[in-house]
Amino acid sequence: MENILYLPVGKKTFDLETGEQEREKSSRFLRQLTDQVIEPESIFTSQENLGEFLETIDKSRISVVIYQSITFADGEYIQAVIDRLDVPVVVWSIREPAVGARLRLNSLTGGNSTSHVLKCEGRRYTFVFGNTEEAQVQHRIKQQVKIQTLLSELKDFKIGVIGEHQPGFFFSDTDEEQLKKVFGIDVLEMDLQQSFDESKEMPKEKWEPEIEQAKQQVIGLKSADETVQRFAQFTSYVRQEIKEQNISALAIRCYPEFFNELGTAACSTLSQFTEEGVVSSCESDIHGAVTMFILQELAGGKAPYLGDMVHVNEAANSVVYWHCGAGAYSLAHPEQGARPGVHPNRKLGFTMEFGLKPGRVTIFRVGWTPEGYRLLIMRGEALDTPQRFNGTSVEVQLETDVTPTLYDLMDEGFEPHYGLVHEDVTEDLIELGNQLNLPVSVYKKN
Repeated sequence: MENILYLPVGKKTFDLETGEQEREKSSRFLRQLTDQVIEPESIFTSQENLGEFLETIDKSRISVVIYQSITFADGEYIQAVIDRLDVPVVVWSIREPAVGARLRLNSLTGGNSTSHVLKCEGRRYTFVFGNTEEAQVQHRIKQQVKIQTLLSELKDFKIGVIGEHQPGFFFSDTDEEQLKKVFGIDVLEMDLQQSFDESKEMPKEKWEPEIEQAKQQVIGLKSADETVQRFAQFTSYVRQEIKEQNISALAIRCYPEFFNELGTAACSTLSQFTEEGVVSSCESDIHGAVTMFILQELAGGKAPYLGDMVHVNEAANSVVYWHCGAGAYSLAHPEQGARPGVHPNRKLGFTMEFGLKPGRVTIFRVGWTPEGYRLLIMRGEALDTPQRFNGTSVEVQLETDVTPTLYDLMDEGFEPHYGLVHEDVTEDLIELGNQLNLPVSVYKKN
């Protein structure tokens, strides 16, 4: 997590004794969220104090400013902040300690004034009202810190795209200029054939550890299998590129070249890296990789899944998400475990062969049309049912009626790759859409 900058502001003409008590409570709460809080020892009571403090800090690692109007403070205070920092702001106003006599804090007016300045300046901000001990305040602050940290991480995000998408897989492509403008993401294009050629030259001491790592989680993996060794060679080569090129995620063209040129399936490489946190999408789906990364970060590091919606079960109000054999090892149903298999169409290994574990899930997609970006959000329950198709698959019971939902998705023309994570992050994703000013399609019960 990057740094939170906590800036409590106020004026001496108000009740600063009570204000300091509120500042201390807020400080303790923020330090429970992270040990990366940059803060003063007391309330800023002048723009000069505030400006001097801001000149002493390392601004490069700040992901969000918590700007708290302890008392009323005019717009020059927040102006001093945004003149020096280009990061999102959480504007926080607290309640009056008593009603009926002197107005002791006037914090709400301070927050109102601050919000007006930020709106006029075109800065990204959100507003929170209430005292530190209130559950709704804690929830909203936690959510904003999580989302703003995610948005900050996306600014340094680089997707390694190994090979162009297959003909006709238009949904896997991107407009690099728009991707950078909206999310801050860069694309690094890598040649697929060159990757094959160089992977075959990787020394044994580099690729053997990849097999040992996979064997720890894939039941019955055979080290001597040629397809397993090819997997290890390619994975070790890509790992080297990830480190040297500072790559955060991967989108890989997985067929037909992997089978025809390398003699193995890409699925296992995708599985291994996604398990480690470098989310990896097949069929060079760039927005699929972005989708997976967002889910992973909002779900506290849990591995996401990316699959096609291939089957509808009206009786169970469910759909099945499937793909050829890519899925992080930890997603396997615990009674089955992650097992090696062969590609269901190409009959080459090694791929993952399992049904996903049951539990509450969020389904999500970063979508794109010529009109711009949009978000799809659904919620459901991954059912404890037998593996539905060869490869990796999961049956999800939706919260909304499956048939009208299906037709809505087709009418909206969403992409056929859906991200999924075993965590309810729907409200966070809705707020993410608000922060990015993107249209959001939500399918969940109220």
